[in-house]
Amino acid sequence: QVQLVESGGGLVQAGGSLRLSCAASGRTLSIYVMGWFCQAPGKEREFVAGISWYSGNTYYVDSVKGRFTISRDNAKNTVYLQMNSLKPEDTAVYYCAARSRYTAYVGRSPDEYDYWGQGTQVTVSS
Repeated sequence: QVQLVESGGGLVQAGGSLRLSCAASGRTLSIYVMGWFCQAPGKEREFVAGISWYSGNTYYVDSVKGRFTISRDNAKNTVYLQMNSLKPEDTAVYYCAARSRYTAYVGRSPDEYDYWGQGTQVTVSS
């Protein structure tokens, strides 16, 4: 089992920045990929960014490229999402996810992940 705990959400004005953190515990050696998803009211959970735990390869949805950066600290078993130039449309609950089944790529579907955090609210005011 892997436990994930997110932190760092909050209220920020448009153009501002936030950094989300996701600390993993438990069987962390089994993690191959970690990702960030977001879910706005009435919408499905959507992929935002992902990172391969061992290679460090990163992937982003087009709408956040150039604004968001995903990174990891393997020693701390923590993944980060640095969010800059935030827009009101970024408002959502952000979830951290981990995949413990072997994969050679970063998946973009929630079904490809095995563990989830509780979510952290990000609200961007205009």
